[in-house]
Amino acid sequence: MNVALILIILLVGALATWFVGDKFASKAALFFSVAAFAVTLGVIYLFTQDQTVSFHFLWSRKPHIVFGLQADGLSLTMTALTTALTPIIVYSSFGNLFPRTRTFYALILLMAAAMVGSFLAVDGIVYYIFWEVSLIPIYFIALTWGGGDAEERKKAIIKFFIYTFAGSLFMLFAFVYLYQKSHSFLNLHLYALNLSAKEQQWIYWAFFLAYAIKTPIIPFHTWQANTYQKAPAVGTMLLSGIMLKMALFSIVRWQLPITPFAAEQNKFIVVGLCLAGVIYGSILALKQTNIKKLLAYSSLAHVGLIAAGAYTLTTDGIRGAFIQMLAHGFSVVGLFFAAEVIERRYGTQEIAEMGGIRPQAPKFASMFMILVMASVALPGTFSFVGEFELLYSLAQAHIALAVVGGTTIILGAFYMLRMFQQVMLGETNAKPFADVTFSEGLTFVIIIAVLIFFGLHPKPITDFIQPEIEKVLFYINRYNS
Repeated sequence: MNVALILIILLVGALATWFVGDKFASKAALFFSVAAFAVTLGVIYLFTQDQTVSFHFLWSRKPHIVFGLQADGLSLTMTALTTALTPIIVYSSFGNLFPRTRTFYALILLMAAAMVGSFLAVDGIVYYIFWEVSLIPIYFIALTWGGGDAEERKKAIIKFFIYTFAGSLFMLFAFVYLYQKSHSFLNLHLYALNLSAKEQQWIYWAFFLAYAIKTPIIPFHTWQANTYQKAPAVGTMLLSGIMLKMALFSIVRWQLPITPFAAEQNKFIVVGLCLAGVIYGSILALKQTNIKKLLAYSSLAHVGLIAAGAYTLTTDGIRGAFIQMLAHGFSVVGLFFAAEVIERRYGTQEIAEMGGIRPQAPKFASMFMILVMASVALPGTFSFVGEFELLYSLAQAHIALAVVGGTTIILGAFYMLRMFQQVMLGETNAKPFADVTFSEGLTFVIIIAVLIFFGLHPKPITDFIQPEIEKVLFYINRYNS
């Protein structure tokens, strides 16, 4: 068994889901996504037993391209996040009716396969192909099955596509230049390059543009809120829960080890931009009247802190970034699903049109409250572990950075609790609100269980990712020492 089997299952699943037709498409997608997660767990087990689970073959001699899928602590962690969240996202959609159902679910599995490929790839061109392919399914999911005015939705989705595609071209140019220097796209060969300070600066900023747009980091964030709002709930969960993690992961996998000198030189500039996003996202979240836009700007603030930690070039920063990527993935999917449950009952995303839900749906209110607490990093939840490490890494760089970064906890607690009060308490909406169904409740329970379990016992994850983090830091520090 090797990691290629995960990709094969998702790709075969996408085809099978399309061929079984609309009636069984959702069940087929759930089956194959669960199978991919089960295989991921099997691969992780074999990896911990020191068995070979990576996959490599020569794809092209000129240019030299290797279809390489590398299993290590970091790539398998993000693969596990993807394959764990995909069946949850698929299952959460069972309460909705979609036209052209088979196409909808096939695109979800295709997108999951592309994201897994981008996490596992060790050849720059293979990585770039997976990176770009992941854009195609989400483009059609958001454009075809999104909500709101059709023209506004089209504008928002096209803007998202153009922004991210254009940013990726800078990364492609960087890979082409690096190939001319090393005659290889393999990451280990690129790490070993002795680039001049000027070359590193150009490569560093080329990668940064691609990742800053996808994450997003201000001022490259303008596509995010409207896209999250217009996309269907499944699309928003895929974007916020997994897709933006591709960029955060790539900072550690590609950008920092290839350009360590430039990373050190630009550390405070980039960390400052990331923290500006923390403040900016939090302030905008305070002003939102639309629940999906509020969660979108909240996500902007959280991922800004994650990126800031990674760019500190410290063990705690990188480890905290990976822990928080996992925690944020589950918590943001849970929160957007809660917004979807409300929209199913009330037919609105406007907070002012909600209210009085708690007396009618105490189970839903309790689970929503736990997700809110996890989002604001309450001790005992997974997010607390990640945010603590991220803030500690910022304090190692400069105490002022930690103070600024800490505002995400203060402001986040304020706007999230205020949102909960407005949505769950207050005057009752004229429409009745039914409590969660079995499928909705099961979705929430799985997400909450993960957030609490790893909040109380994060050691399995920290131990799993630590060896690879030390390797990344070796490449960074070897150049700067």
